[in-house]
Amino acid sequence: MTKQDRAVRTRLALIRSAAEQFEDRGYVRAGLAQISAGAGVSSGALHFHFANKAAVAEAVEHAAADALRETAERGRDGDGHILQRLVDVTHHVARLLCADVVVRAGLRLNAEAGAGRARDLRREWRECVHGLLAEAERRGELAAGVTPQHTCAVVLAATTGIEVLAREDQGWLARPSLTDLWQLLLPCVAAPGLVGVLDPAGSGPEGGESAGSGPEGSGPERGESEGSGAAEGRSAEGGPAGSGPAGSGAPADPGLRAEACRVGLALR
Repeated sequence: MTKQDRAVRTRLALIRSAAEQFEDRGYVRAGLAQISAGAGVSSGALHFHFANKAAVAEAVEHAAADALRETAERGRDGDGHILQRLVDVTHHVARLLCADVVVRAGLRLNAEAGAGRARDLRREWRECVHGLLAEAERRGELAAGVTPQHTCAVVLAATTGIEVLAREDQGWLARPSLTDLWQLLLPCVAAPGLVGVLDPAGSGPEGGESAGSGPEGSGPERGESEGSGAAEGRSAEGGPAGSGPAGSGAPADPGLRAEACRVGLALR
């Protein structure tokens, strides 16, 4: 494994460890020592990649945003009825939330940060839902008198409520929960001829999504000493903490390169 690959793997491991700490302890109580320990690296390695806890939280948020956007974009694309795509994307997002601690923690951090954030994931979700419903209206898929605005508000309230409830019980993210929701909503919002055609359980295979913002075992390679992270930090060519390791180009390992790019972590 090249030095750059090891640096990417360490960064991914730190982000996942931070997400676990933020989910379990909250942002305020989560400590950098616990985050570095959870990733299996030294505090020096953490400070090489991130200047402070706020920078780690920003990276978690960024990775979550990329994963959620990718899932939403897949839902907007494709063939078939637009309302079915909306149903499907809610199931995809629920599975992603259930499987990936980074997505859960990033969404929660973003929601709790309040106004003024560079990104607003709930606003992006609203735009995704409203866009699909507006297209459904243009195609005549909505029942008479049903508007995208009012339907969007209902879908947002329901899905946001499920996400918040799932913080205490992930059963809320299970397929039956969303299926029950759509069994109630679809007869109210879909044009009469579509009600029997649309599948409230989602048209895609359950578990078809890839889970996780990092590869299994995304921490430092077995045998990499904890001190190697600090050495990695010292080897940067004058780069500030949080700027990433020196050098340019993508990691040599193709799988690691793809994973790093997926969550926006390609080193510069």
